[in-house]
Amino acid sequence: MKVREESWRIVKPVYEGDNPPSITHYNPLSVFDKVTYNTHIAVIYAYRPPTPPNSTIQQGLQKALSEYREWAGRLGENDKGDHVILLNDKGVMFVEASAECTLDQAMPFKPSSALLSLHPSLKGVEELVQVQLTRFTCGSLVVGFTAHHLVADGNATSNFLVAWGQACRGLEMIKPCPLHDRSFMFAPRDPPLFEFEHNGVEFSTKKLMMNKTTYPHDEFTDDIIVHKVHFTKEFLTKLKTSASSLCRNQRPYSTFESLVAHLWRAITRARGLNSFETTQVRISVNGRGRLSPRVPNEYFGNLVLWAFPTARVKDLLNEPLPFAAKTIHDAIAKVNDNYFKSFIDFASYKVQEDEDLIPTADMNRSVLHPNLEVDSWLRFPFYDLDFGGGSPYIFMPSYFPTEGMMFLLPSFIGDGSIDAFIPLFQQNLAPFKQICYSLD
Repeated sequence: MKVREESWRIVKPVYEGDNPPSITHYNPLSVFDKVTYNTHIAVIYAYRPPTPPNSTIQQGLQKALSEYREWAGRLGENDKGDHVILLNDKGVMFVEASAECTLDQAMPFKPSSALLSLHPSLKGVEELVQVQLTRFTCGSLVVGFTAHHLVADGNATSNFLVAWGQACRGLEMIKPCPLHDRSFMFAPRDPPLFEFEHNGVEFSTKKLMMNKTTYPHDEFTDDIIVHKVHFTKEFLTKLKTSASSLCRNQRPYSTFESLVAHLWRAITRARGLNSFETTQVRISVNGRGRLSPRVPNEYFGNLVLWAFPTARVKDLLNEPLPFAAKTIHDAIAKVNDNYFKSFIDFASYKVQEDEDLIPTADMNRSVLHPNLEVDSWLRFPFYDLDFGGGSPYIFMPSYFPTEGMMFLLPSFIGDGSIDAFIPLFQQNLAPFKQICYSLD
């Protein structure tokens, strides 16, 4: 698939009325922004014709940016040296490109480095959002979207994408209307209360982080295959029943918990780990519904912490599936209101006092072995990005060859099935394929 860049330009917000907002204001980064991944994330959308012209998509983007000004700004510092988002309206990158083939000739979009040509580069970028529109000879359109994670999490970013589509369709009111204030919601308690351990969880010392076994991000890329697995609704139902078989007087485990438990065991077995080794899964937990009072879904920013279910390999593989499901369920349940507030206190007091503490969230590793990370996009309305020609035919992450970092998405079929994108060492792929559909 050969993609040719036709043009690029900086696109800025367009405001209604004669009094645009000040470009000297800024939004401070919250404690949740500061602890997340300091990187751009890229996603791919594919649309069948008819699709609106690029000018319509650009105009809708400019209108949406007037409501979500952070994306058109830049990361910087205020006069006190605090990290902030400068609301300077410097704009986002907008690229127009063409492919010398039909969409069907490029399909299926298997996870490969070819996807990198469908969105702008993620390296050395000052723009917080980049958009690339790639037109195919059949009239189909692929939209590559990149966004900086320090600005917003998946929940907030998906709300922006829906608003972009609404603006392209000429809707008068963009919904949901974003809630921008990052300061008042997450004030620490006085006095602070450190109920849980956060040093070694969300934060670690610079020395310990440097002493970890790290790998340059490109060193092992050639040995890593990103494998896409499709799990049907029927399989997921059986999996959930199996995982919940020991749940007597309690609710069954969720489909997500059941599937992650299954994948944790299957990947661990395929890796051939030592039975006395310890393995864990890093799982994102959305705080909007866990904090009390509840934070509105419209909150624009990051509001995620992580659960870390952990087990010895021999226990994970020798015990039945309900053991792994319970381990995951219990770990997620612990990341509750008390935990979030303890984190706010720790990040506001201890981290401010100790400059040696840095976030453990790190995208500059190409290998997570013997651990895993799962990013679930199952509940985000990514498929609701409609520019005027209907929902996307395909939605998927770009090419992230980080061994052990999984993405879970609802299948574009729309029948409740799930697609999992799983990067593995090439030597582990064959055994994983043999067992990934086994319910044993």
